Amino acid sequence: MLAIGSPSEDFNLRGVDNRTYSLDDFLEKEILVLMFTCNHCPYVQAYETRLISIQRDYLSKGVALVAINSNSEMRYPEDSFDNMVQRAAEKGYNFPYLRDGDQSVAARYKAEYTPEIFVFDKERKLRYHGRIDDSKDETKVTSRDLRGALDSILSGKEITQPETHAFGCTIKWADDQ
Repeated sequence: MLAIGSPSEDFNLRGVDNRTYSLDDFLEKEILVLMFTCNHCPYVQAYETRLISIQRDYLSKGVALVAINSNSEMRYPEDSFDNMVQRAAEKGYNFPYLRDGDQSVAARYKAEYTPEIFVFDKERKLRYHGRIDDSKDETKVTSRDLRGALDSILSGKEITQPETHAFGCTIKWADDQ
């Protein structure tokens, strides 16, 4: 896993808005949240509304959420770029949704799951890694880990639990058989 305190890895990925994004596009943001995600995973689908709410609630505080889909579209055609465009429009994503077609970004971040969260501070050092919260079922959530991490960073405090175990679907690698 990417260790807490590690620097963010740069990327150069196409978004569903046909823009190309890199770390430099988020320089003015206090916090950058990279989320490895996809279209087909029922865990990701269960979290979409919560992620949209988090971006809405923290945008004015200088937080940028960025979703990255690294799944093999050969193995999971529903995760293709065209389907990403459609999904983002249908759900009203208020954050960039990027395609990691060669899976190099997921490999460099050592991402394993969808959804999986990496939170970087202003210096782009990893401060939190893991899950969004502790339940796929929003009515059963008892620990809002991502919100807690964002609040801690924004208030200059240490994160109580900087690493949690992400859960969901595994990233679908092109070379898995």
